[in-house]
Amino acid sequence: MAKAATQFACTDCGYSAGRWFGKCPSCGAFGTLEEASQAPTAAARATLRLVDVEAEEAERIPTGVSELDRVLGGGLVPASLVLVGGEPGVGKSTLLLSALSSMSAARRCVLITGEESPAQVKLRAERLGGAAEVEILPETELEAVCATLEEARPEVCVIDSVQTLYSSELGSAPGSVAQVREAASRLLRVAKEAGIAIFLVGHVTKDGAVAGPRALEHLVDTVLQFEGDRYHEHRVLRAAKNRFGSTNELAVFEMTGAGLVGVPEPSELFGRSADGEVGAAVACALEGSRPILLEIQALVAPTDLAMPRRVGTGVDPKRLAMIVAVLSRHARLALGQADVFVNVAGGVRIDEPGADLAIALAIASAAKGAPLKPGLAAFGEIGLTGRLRPAAQAERRVEECTKLGLQAAVVPAGTAARGKLRILEADTVRKAAGAAIDAGRAEGG
Repeated sequence: MAKAATQFACTDCGYSAGRWFGKCPSCGAFGTLEEASQAPTAAARATLRLVDVEAEEAERIPTGVSELDRVLGGGLVPASLVLVGGEPGVGKSTLLLSALSSMSAARRCVLITGEESPAQVKLRAERLGGAAEVEILPETELEAVCATLEEARPEVCVIDSVQTLYSSELGSAPGSVAQVREAASRLLRVAKEAGIAIFLVGHVTKDGAVAGPRALEHLVDTVLQFEGDRYHEHRVLRAAKNRFGSTNELAVFEMTGAGLVGVPEPSELFGRSADGEVGAAVACALEGSRPILLEIQALVAPTDLAMPRRVGTGVDPKRLAMIVAVLSRHARLALGQADVFVNVAGGVRIDEPGADLAIALAIASAAKGAPLKPGLAAFGEIGLTGRLRPAAQAERRVEECTKLGLQAAVVPAGTAARGKLRILEADTVRKAAGAAIDAGRAEGG
């Protein structure tokens, strides 16, 4: 038998080396490298052909929250590991407690809490309408949590939060990189072997990313991200990763006294704009299988700065800078000495290129001091040459605009769309602005 090699591993970041260091070369911590014996190489295993692998399609578990089911891809997959991240107070625990309350009517559900006492959880459950059948365990020791899950074998488990778990085998504090990695690895093994669907609540950094090692997001099957300001009533839930469904789905929730309530028609909420407003346009974006109307607001103001500002809230700043450059060059708008501010109403973030045209029209309206024609929506991608490119699934976008009561839509030339809307086609961004802006209502015009 080969002699086991000695390795020294950092208890904070997991860095390993063949010799001891006083200071970890990776994270810079002092005295964190501890000796760990490395097992000899295992014997080779026989491989399998994919054609010989038996795969059973498990029936998804409905969570009782339709908007959550939408983002998950149709429901919760048994034996899956789902990570839910978001700002403090955004509603992660509230949403998952509501889901547990619904699922506990027909399935055994366990809530493992490391941040709140059972009395606090009960008070929240009573505000949400009750969750009498949900079992609760206040525990932070990883070994005890895994042993409980293996013995009880519930169908669904929520762990709030993964950063509070710690393993006594590691010397680092709870929430450290090594502890979070170890907790995720063990819980993944328990979920697959015992067939338990586990929700992990994760903390986020000041930049909005999930705290802990990047390996945490690689290990889990699904990563859900809660967006929205906790001081506002609306929240957006997105899937950043989903091994069992699309990552383009979006769910909108409203925070009420009875918890988070799904908004089935977000276009009614975010797509309403007042006629005659300068710098406002309605974009028809596509989030997964759902078209959604969003109000885009723009402000163009003279600046005394040498470098004018391009500030975007809810849009990609690089995409905004490109649109401003295209408008300056191909639509002949004087934006070189002006600050440009763009905001997506309602706090929604949009990354789809199909919203480019609406952003450009809002900026053009603000620059010319003229509102867009009433009852108008827009969708299409803008190229660096100023040419417009058709957006995907135009028929569904037009249907959504018609349902909201809009009268016309500005689209790229060649868009295959039929409906009751009046379709205004344009092949360049300059022609699109000319077709959309109400020239008769320009300031002083």
